[in-house]
Amino acid sequence: MDDIAAPAGVGKGTLYRRFGDRAGLIGAVIASRLEPLQHAVQEAQEAAASSPRQRVLDLLDASLRFKIENRNLMSAAEEAGLSSPYQAGHYGWWHETLRAALEQVPGVQAPDFTAHALLAAIRADLVAHLIDDQEMTAEALRAALAAHIDKVLGAGTDPLGPRKEE
Repeated sequence: MDDIAAPAGVGKGTLYRRFGDRAGLIGAVIASRLEPLQHAVQEAQEAAASSPRQRVLDLLDASLRFKIENRNLMSAAEEAGLSSPYQAGHYGWWHETLRAALEQVPGVQAPDFTAHALLAAIRADLVAHLIDDQEMTAEALRAALAAHIDKVLGAGTDPLGPRKEE
């Protein structure tokens, strides 16, 4: 709290009154960082220029990149008592957006559950463990996620074409 309050020229008390507690402050920081990403993702999903499978991959990849880049913040959220992703304000948006994308993928059974299961594969604590403890590179993690999505969705079953490569 001191690290945040000092540059802002306010005391910790001001921050606590504004956000309630450390968890509230962390939640507000996460929300502010997620807002531009959510707008970009929404625009990309609505553009529908890619196949349904590609939209699912792009959505999960965007979330994974955010968690990689912000893993210290996401870990702080867990330490501050925000450990359940299902209680985070942004989780509902990610789940609903992914579920809607999965409904468009031919052959996907139970899109609601599948959305939860795929989001669990990129939990912040898992991302931090794989990158920081297991020393997995961000590129390797993104590739592993893409391979996992192919297995879950059934690789190569998209009638609109193959997944684009980056």
